[in-house]
Amino acid sequence: MAQAVYLLSLPTPLRSVSKVPASSPSPSIARIPPRSLLPQSSPRHRHRHRHRLRFDACGASAAPPPSPDLGLLASDNGSGNVPAAAAAAAAATAAIDVDAVTEAELKENGFRSTRRTKLVCTIGPATCGADQLEALAVGGMNVARVNMCHGTHEWHRQVIRQVRRLNEEKGFAVAVMMDTEGSEIHMGDLGGAASAKAEVRLSDPVNNKAASFIDGEIWTFSVRSFNSPLPERTIHVNYDGFAEDVKVGDELLVDGGMVRFEVIEKIGPDVKCRCTDPGLLLPRANLTFWRDGSLVRERNAMLPTISSKDWLDIDFGIAEGVDFIAVSFVKSAEVINHLKSYIAARCRDREIAVIAKIESIDSLKNLEEIIRASDGAMVARGDLGAQIPLEQVPAAQQKIVKLCRQLNKPVIVASQLLDSMIEYPTPTRAEVADVSEAVRQRADALMLSGESAMGQYPEKALTVLRSVSLRIERWWREEKRHEGMELPDITSSFSDKISEEICNSAAKMANNLGVDAVFVYTKTGHMASFLSRCRPDCPIFAFTSSTSVRRRLNLQWGLIPFRLSFSDDMESNLNRTFSLLKARGMIQSGDLVIALSDMLQSIQVMHVP
Repeated sequence: MAQAVYLLSLPTPLRSVSKVPASSPSPSIARIPPRSLLPQSSPRHRHRHRHRLRFDACGASAAPPPSPDLGLLASDNGSGNVPAAAAAAAAATAAIDVDAVTEAELKENGFRSTRRTKLVCTIGPATCGADQLEALAVGGMNVARVNMCHGTHEWHRQVIRQVRRLNEEKGFAVAVMMDTEGSEIHMGDLGGAASAKAEVRLSDPVNNKAASFIDGEIWTFSVRSFNSPLPERTIHVNYDGFAEDVKVGDELLVDGGMVRFEVIEKIGPDVKCRCTDPGLLLPRANLTFWRDGSLVRERNAMLPTISSKDWLDIDFGIAEGVDFIAVSFVKSAEVINHLKSYIAARCRDREIAVIAKIESIDSLKNLEEIIRASDGAMVARGDLGAQIPLEQVPAAQQKIVKLCRQLNKPVIVASQLLDSMIEYPTPTRAEVADVSEAVRQRADALMLSGESAMGQYPEKALTVLRSVSLRIERWWREEKRHEGMELPDITSSFSDKISEEICNSAAKMANNLGVDAVFVYTKTGHMASFLSRCRPDCPIFAFTSSTSVRRRLNLQWGLIPFRLSFSDDMESNLNRTFSLLKARGMIQSGDLVIALSDMLQSIQVMHVP
């Protein structure tokens, strides 16, 4: 049996962790050398190009049938089902079905080299196939995001089931996030055209001296319905009151300012606009308009946060068993509370976490109440940058990340992290610095959008995110190793104050003693979440009996979640866990661990027997 070392007794110093040969084949982890991350090539300009998303069938097959529960340590791979093969060998080592990427990282590099920052990838035409999804999973994707702004329910159903099938067959643990469209003013599908480029003619195109945008192309924004393909240079708008609300002289921004127009004339339901800043028009891109230097937001404020289409999409997500629902353009906590009640009434046997997307002025005004009500937040910098001055976005990001950590809610930094990699195989230096700053702020997760959905180099973009995350995390630990643990300031108490204090103490002990890992046994996930919030130097192995809790923990910083059916004997649980993980080569005899449990609300410090 494992012998506990009481808190006042100091264990022997931590020894170095050597490589452990893999006991079974694991997928290789793609790595990128420093010079290939930032190649010394000639400078290039960043073009703000956009491509139309094409959602074709991706060859997904039906979801696998459910398998029996195991009653011992096992991973359900984020699918809700434990592989049937493991049931036949319930007492054997093979029963522990660990996330393949995490297992490979532990075996190859040891505890200290596991990545703490989680990675979210938006799935689109570039990554919807089984091979592409597997490549992303091997590359470190923790959560697959489906964007309901594009595609049909059938298309998204195929993607979701591809992810579930991949988890079942390949041993991954990828969760699924569904992102609602939200009630926003946006363009239509451009009449089926792949893209539409708005050109601007310069007054002196030969010498290129005067770059004042005069005599730009004229486009028509219309609320009329067109049965046939749209006329040339005509864009359909989904909001019937659009022509009434805009005024001549207003500035119209498409996709957060990727293309800009000036309103020059109103003719009934049509609005004539001159392009003042060219680019590619993305189908269903959002529209905002500014007047006298200020965002015109009164009409958007009157639109419901969750539209009728969103409710249909939410029902679809519930039926398909998604793990997270990200709500666009959240204005208040009431919206989050209403949605959580709606989900709870339809999902009595599992939980779906609700993520609030912070992307509007209303979201910032009611930030704390929205984050308190939600299960997490997303810093949607693209749309947020269209509603507040660009120079305010970095400060807003830092504020949101800090508040989420204070309130113990996971936070995702999203939008344009590696935007140039939609077209180019390497990022700009500024983009790498942007990613580094998000990691340094200790955000729980980073998200790829167009880079993985429609980009030419989705796997390389994910590799860059992972490599930069690992490098900055290592730098942070080295820089802070002589300092005390940085705990976020708490402005209010949590209801579970005992668990919070236990986790704060355990995280400090983990850093002071240099333990290899923290094991936390939790039924609700709150204790694991409290530990993640402390950001200890070592990885956190989170064991829970709930499938939905396990999948929710897959988004949080530093957590490696497993599914474990608990027994009444905590010592037996620990010994069984040690035995199974040792057999897989994930831990060794002599490794120093701290074990916590919300069942006994206790802390144990011990060496693996």
